[in-house]
Amino acid sequence: MTYGEAGTARSAIGSGLVYHGITKGARIGLYFINRPEWSIIDHACSAYSYISVPLYDTLGPDAAKYVVNHAGVEAMFCVPETLTTLLSFLSEIPSVRLMVVVGGIDKHIPSLPSATGVEIISYSKLLHQGNSNLQQFCAPKPEDIATICYTSGTTGTPKGVVLTHGNLIASVAGSSLCMKFFPSDVYISYLPLAHIYERGNLILLVYNGGAVGFYQGDTLKLMDDLAALRPTIFCSVPRLYNRIYAGITNAVKTSGALRERLFTTAYNAKKQAIMNGKNPSPMWDRLVFNKIKAKLGGRVRFMASGASPLSPDVMDFLMVCFGGRITEGYGMTESSCIISLMDEGDTLCGHVGSPNPACEIKLMDVPEMNYTSDDEPYPRGEICVRGPIVFPGYYKDELQTREVVDEEGWLHTGDIGLWLTEGRLKIIDRKKNIFKLAQGEYIAAEKIENVYAKCKFIAQSFVYGDSFNSCLVAVVSVEADNLKAWAASEGIKYEDLRQLCSDHRARAAVLAEMDAVGREAQLRGFEFAKAVTLVSEPFTLENGLLTPTFKASRPQAKSYFAKAISDMYAELATSDPAPQKAL
Repeated sequence: MTYGEAGTARSAIGSGLVYHGITKGARIGLYFINRPEWSIIDHACSAYSYISVPLYDTLGPDAAKYVVNHAGVEAMFCVPETLTTLLSFLSEIPSVRLMVVVGGIDKHIPSLPSATGVEIISYSKLLHQGNSNLQQFCAPKPEDIATICYTSGTTGTPKGVVLTHGNLIASVAGSSLCMKFFPSDVYISYLPLAHIYERGNLILLVYNGGAVGFYQGDTLKLMDDLAALRPTIFCSVPRLYNRIYAGITNAVKTSGALRERLFTTAYNAKKQAIMNGKNPSPMWDRLVFNKIKAKLGGRVRFMASGASPLSPDVMDFLMVCFGGRITEGYGMTESSCIISLMDEGDTLCGHVGSPNPACEIKLMDVPEMNYTSDDEPYPRGEICVRGPIVFPGYYKDELQTREVVDEEGWLHTGDIGLWLTEGRLKIIDRKKNIFKLAQGEYIAAEKIENVYAKCKFIAQSFVYGDSFNSCLVAVVSVEADNLKAWAASEGIKYEDLRQLCSDHRARAAVLAEMDAVGREAQLRGFEFAKAVTLVSEPFTLENGLLTPTFKASRPQAKSYFAKAISDMYAELATSDPAPQKAL
């Protein structure tokens, strides 16, 4: 589809909404996964001054109902699967009067009694109605609301983050000074468009006239999609990069001594050249790395990581194996996406770069956590952001807005940072989502989970502690292939993965590996998990253990694993009470 064809569809969709009596400023819901229509509808909302309200396609009935009612959505774009969800509580979402089914066939679309006041039509029918009744654009002003993004959050009820057109344009304007995209670029869209990270990427891409390809809708088939599309830009989250890292390193270790030695020699030589600012010998790519690059289609020149911290080791690994520019950014929905980004040519890892030119950053003292601007060798404090990218507030929630944006316009992120040399920002802790152990030590569980992500047995982990106990425990969703390979090497027999996870020897082996990774990352004594429960099932959006940005959903995980947590603490108390008290 060309830009011209997309523009025609944008006009038709916007005009179709006008035709149905949807007035300027109305909230328009998008309740389906990434596909071309998502982008077209979003641009139609901008062109005709509607406010888009994205819903994660994985939202269950209760959360979807809350968002629709809180935002007062009038028209809802959905797919047949999410239409079923919406119809299950239709009488409880009185603001909705039009439902448009993307990918739906007219004859299969249910009709509702006129008494409901809701009309259901197909996307193709709305296109036709709009084309037959074309309307002029109704251009928004910079201060007009562009979108209300409901943050899934790791705690509590979703909050509606209001972002204006000025916010989004400022974010893209600043970002485009830090990274150059071109009309020749091809981007693959698979991260959820309801999240600001992917939304910002697509706005930036369109601003630069690039092409976007949409995945099939199944992340398990993502490698097939990459091979078919051969993108030049690949943006992802640490969870996926960690899997790529683990997959390649395990393949190398099992490839035989000669190949492993060749990889190590090539890796070290190429890394040395990159760190010294020199061009590596193309021989190493021909011998080793071109085969690895082919996994992502072979043309990727720009890779970005966001949403949570990426281990410096993994960052280095991507830089060497894939070449091109590898960057890590930091941002949040309330800042319209990017707050800071690694500069081009910066080979130092373990930080999130310098400020987006569209904002200023300062660190504020947090005395209760012993972080101050006087700290040596680097000033430390809570990261605060100000500028045209900062949101005007939470929808219908002045109280929570005042909690995060102060009178001088500074957005308090809840993250703790320090200034490295040359204006680099490094995130070191979390002010929010922290808890105290019984002896008064503060714990940032997300930081510890990011350390444990490097453990070869761990696919995902949930670290837990509270003020009634003096140590941490962990629930680990295992990396099945690696645990099975370990069991085979130890001669351990088992019927299925669940039985292996229950084996005390497996638990001990995983905990030992976690301890080794923790020591390498220089975790403090009280930051080590003292007991672990292994589970065979992954943390997913469907079982409620993951947020849509692949972070552990903490309240749900605590409830879901309540018995396992209780059992671990009971076992620790009976087996060795002294170390717990000593901590």
